[in-house]
Amino acid sequence: MDIAVVTGASSGLGEEYVKHIASLYPELDEIWIIARRKERLEQLAEKITDVKCRAVACDVTSDVDVKNYENELKQSGAKVKMLINNAGFGKLGYFDEIDAATNAAMVRLNCEAVTVMTNFTIPYMDEKSFILNVCSIASFVPNARMTVYSATKAFIKSFSRALREELKRKKINVSAVCPGPMDTEFLAIADIPEGASKTFDTLPHINPSKVALGSLKAAAKGRGVYTPHPFYKFYRVLAKLIPHSIMMKLAKT
Repeated sequence: MDIAVVTGASSGLGEEYVKHIASLYPELDEIWIIARRKERLEQLAEKITDVKCRAVACDVTSDVDVKNYENELKQSGAKVKMLINNAGFGKLGYFDEIDAATNAAMVRLNCEAVTVMTNFTIPYMDEKSFILNVCSIASFVPNARMTVYSATKAFIKSFSRALREELKRKKINVSAVCPGPMDTEFLAIADIPEGASKTFDTLPHINPSKVALGSLKAAAKGRGVYTPHPFYKFYRVLAKLIPHSIMMKLAKT
């Protein structure tokens, strides 16, 4: 049974990934849509007609839930053709004014959960499969007032690049997608309403559907990093050329 796995699938970018996977890969047997909110997953599954969706209520930061996910893979005999590690969140604010539990939760979801989900999934992948990790332009330069979030995304980018090199021996691609701001639940959860950050208010916002479609095609073609929108491609180049001490002032949130 050939499947795709999408975490953080209940809304926003994750939901767009599910829709585009169903459209691009109707030959899949199932798409496993993973999130904590099962009701939202079931509503999404009803909308998808090209491929059967299996709603998997799973907190990817829970050792028990992730182990149950692995057991389900094993028992179903599934072959994972693509793993989309999309679950994650950020928080705007000064590090010392954000409580320790929130900062720790960011690290756990954005870094540890991606690592563990990938570890458990790779044994069920074969040649021409791919892993797509949702990263961010925040991975290019450390961002003040999003200190932990940008650090977690730098981890994801580094993790993706090194793992891509390792998995070449198995002909499995790993790709990091690095979008800019999108109008999804991310902004509300991150406490970034309009007016909270001049940077977020003025930066070009990207269409989540286009991000999902473009990054899926890039990962399938074997690309290691995908950055949508010319502005952010230029920013990525600048981040390589200009010292971060200078770029951090330009990228202040």
